[in-house]
Amino acid sequence: MVSLSAPARILVVDDEPFNLEIIGEYLDGHGYDLTMARDGIEAWECLEDSGREFDLLVLDRMMPRLDGMELLRRVRRTPRLSGLPVIMQTAAATPDQVREGLAAGARYYLTKPYEPDALLAIVKTALEEARRNREIQIQVDGMRRAMGSLQLAEFEFATLEQAGQLAALASLTAPEPENIVMGLSELLINAVEHGNLAISYAEKSRLRMEDRWQEEVERRLGLPAYADRRARLRVERTAGSVRYTVSDEGEGFEFVRYLDFDPSRAFDPNGRGIAMARQLCFRSLEYQGCGNVVTATVEVK
Repeated sequence: MVSLSAPARILVVDDEPFNLEIIGEYLDGHGYDLTMARDGIEAWECLEDSGREFDLLVLDRMMPRLDGMELLRRVRRTPRLSGLPVIMQTAAATPDQVREGLAAGARYYLTKPYEPDALLAIVKTALEEARRNREIQIQVDGMRRAMGSLQLAEFEFATLEQAGQLAALASLTAPEPENIVMGLSELLINAVEHGNLAISYAEKSRLRMEDRWQEEVERRLGLPAYADRRARLRVERTAGSVRYTVSDEGEGFEFVRYLDFDPSRAFDPNGRGIAMARQLCFRSLEYQGCGNVVTATVEVK
């Protein structure tokens, strides 16, 4: 794994030299270390090289020899690469094609042609989430043994930083922390930004595109209307499971819309976290009431 302080290393894959040139121009000057691959075979050779670690894969879908979907499936089947975030960029943008790409493991989707700001916003979001997950994983590795015997605990948190730290800590009560830490982090962050700070889905999308999301979170944390709000996490271990209940002081949201992948939101820089948590991280995930309480469960064998 690359150093957290090193320039982000991005592998860009496209069979059209002109597209590679354009993407290079879009990302040039933003401090990224770019590697270009002209098709899936060349990209796979780069990814297989254990001496070359990447932080992000920007992947064309339709290519000769080895197309983007098959390359994505190889990445997800390879333990060393399974956590690599992938942006699928393509002209194949029907709902079924988008749904197939998301189900195969593409966290983000861009349809050609796209504006530079759209690519930059999604690249920045993907790298921030990947960096946050790596930092959380480092914390997980350091605290795993200490939390293995916890039976019942309750926590309060208010900021995104506290949410990330708490997700790392609480995941250690599960048999396989690395499988749930991302999902737990999503639920805790949602409790802060969408719950206590009342940042709507549309607002977050706009703020992400304008690169002002973090600024707005900090601003709202200092406002009298939100400054005293706290979110809570309750962890309960039983003979057969560990339950995580997250609650906030917000007015709730239409959670049903976000429980499954929605192709209509595939091009937004946010909106997939709850569905991914539900499908990949927990045995069950259930919201209560207006949506400001959610319980996630993992099995303990």
